[in-house]
Amino acid sequence: MNKIKSFRVDHRKLGVGIYVSRVDVDIVTYDLRFCKPNSGTVLDNVTMHTIEHMLATFVRNSDIKNEVLYFGPMGCQTGFYLLVRDVVPKEKVLETVKDILAKTIKHDGEVFGASEIECGNYKTLNLDCAKKACREYLEAIRDINDIITYDDVNQRGC
Repeated sequence: MNKIKSFRVDHRKLGVGIYVSRVDVDIVTYDLRFCKPNSGTVLDNVTMHTIEHMLATFVRNSDIKNEVLYFGPMGCQTGFYLLVRDVVPKEKVLETVKDILAKTIKHDGEVFGASEIECGNYKTLNLDCAKKACREYLEAIRDINDIITYDDVNQRGC
């Protein structure tokens, strides 16, 4: 059986950052890696769940909203996947990711979708935890100007 693309990247070489995981016809999967894999640090469920609510809402209200197909967590709890149509240049994706992180950090209202009607586990949300993780991630990617691919990671590291 063929390994999926995310199992073919050397996770020992991945760091906190943003990567192109794969391209499938006209869909680009971005890896928003909040935690270094296998470092002992992962996002707890409350933080991950809250980030998902906030970033998914902000990205679906951004300039690229019509090209966003999916935003959601990685099962390993080290980050998120963002799927976008390939008509959006990766520089615009990077700009948008930085913008939605900043908006989450500045957000003073309720967590989006934080009700029993809107979410299947609405009690496991904490905006302060999400803001802290988003602040740390934004600081880590602040100076990144190019998004490298998993193949680049395997060839040279990140």
